[in-house]
Order: sequence, then structure tokens, then C-alpha cells
Amino acid sequence: MEIIKTTAGLSTRLSEAREAGKSIGLVPTMGALHAGHLSLVERARRENDIVVVSVFVNPTQFNNPDDLRTYPRTVDADCRLLSEAGVDYAFVPSVDEIYPEPDTRVFNLGPVAETMEGAMRPGHFNGVAQIVSKLFAMTNPTRAYFGEKDFQQIAVIRRMAEIENFSIDIVACPICREADGLALSSRNVRLTREGRAIAPSIHRILKESLILKENGQSPAEVKKSVNERINAVDGLETEYYEIVDALTMQPVSTWDEAVNGAVGCVTVYCGDVRLIDNIKY
Repeated sequence: MEIIKTTAGLSTRLSEAREAGKSIGLVPTMGALHAGHLSLVERARRENDIVVVSVFVNPTQFNNPDDLRTYPRTVDADCRLLSEAGVDYAFVPSVDEIYPEPDTRVFNLGPVAETMEGAMRPGHFNGVAQIVSKLFAMTNPTRAYFGEKDFQQIAVIRRMAEIENFSIDIVACPICREADGLALSSRNVRLTREGRAIAPSIHRILKESLILKENGQSPAEVKKSVNERINAVDGLETEYYEIVDALTMQPVSTWDEAVNGAVGCVTVYCGDVRLIDNIKY
């Protein structure tokens, strides 16, 4: 595996690959890699000739400076994992390399970016669109891989790709979980022992809510139950729980309104650690 730190170096390597007719798979990450990231890498490895993984903590998508400051950074360990996973190129740029000048672009992302995370984290999705559009332009991949834990983010990236006319296959990959159901996340390392013990309750309660739908309860009734049950766990507090259409990200009041399928998306504070998860109904 080659570690590349400059956009010029990345462009040279990938131009050579394209000229040789090779397909390119891109896995954008912010580092602090875990088995969830590696599952994306494994799929990219199966489906492409060349695999590129970016490791970059993108400052423009953090609306909370403390969150940016405390986000785990483990570049050396990340590169070891990527090398073992058979990655061809690890792109590990500096902030100045990605943003030699401030990125002032504002994307018209529309309704998919206005609910849930978009409402709670102003500017977050515009920052996501900025960095992913830059990575797409730099790598021009055949396919790009994203985990479904960040379910709304995938809808936003699809919208950005449409706006920017990127002809890239955006591949959504299933959530990876610990044995007890906790969704893998780089932020999990910040959980206290007590927090780690109660965090799996989030997925358990989401799974149990499937029965409520099967028993004829409405989205509003399911939402009420999930919120109450999560908040009843000492140490957990929901920021939001919404049941939305799987493509439009718009809340639904009846199951029939979710013409693309319904997804329940939740954000929960476990102490001061912000965890997200979702479930398909």
C-alpha cells in the first residue's frame, strides 16, 4: 500500500490506473477505523481493481468545535489496518492540502438535508457535500462506498452527486454491529464503561419497535414508544427519533406514505457521546 499525502500524487496514480482501464473504488473515511470501515474496504476490494481510502477529519462538517477537537485521530494504526486489508492507496492529506483556500460553496441540497441531522447540525451536510465533492473530483472513482449507519448522509451525497453531475455508483453498505447490537462508530471509544454497558439498549429498543408496527401501531405511536423507552434508560437521552421515507428523508404520518420504505433514524446522547442508529421498517 502506498500512502499519498498530496492531491497531485493521488491524481498521478489514479490517472495511470484509469489509462490502464482499471476500475477504482473509493472509501471516504475520517479515520479512527473499525470493522465497519473495513467491511466497506472489503466490498470495494471485491468490486474494483484499485481501492483508495481517504483518511481525513473534515473540519467543515463539524458545527461543534468541541466535537472536532475530541474526534479520535489514529492515522498510524489506520494505515496499518488498511495495508493489511489490501488497500492500494491511502490518501492522508492535511487540511491545507484539501482547503488551500476556504471552501465557500453552498450546495442546494434540498429537503433531504433539512430534517434530522440537517436540523440539529446547521451547516453539517454542506460540509459533507464540500469534502465528498472534492474527493469525487480528485479520484473520479467508479464506485464510492458509504455505511448505512449514516443513513441520511447517503441521501445527501446522492443529491450532491446529482447537482455536480458525478457519474459514480454510490454504494450503501449495511451497518456493522458489536455482538450486543451496538452500531460500530469511531465515537464508541469515548464511551465510559457505564455508557458502553447501556448503549446497546438503543438498537434493542429499535428492533423491538418493529413488533409495534406489525401490531398496527402508527408511526406516531411507534415514535412515542421508542422515545419513552430510550429515555427511561438512565444515562440515555434522545435528541430526535424520526420515521422517514428511505429516499426523501421526509417524516411520514402513515406507513403508506413511505413509498420508498420507512426508516427510523435516532440520535441519542449517552453521557456526552452522541450516537446515531437506524432501523428499516
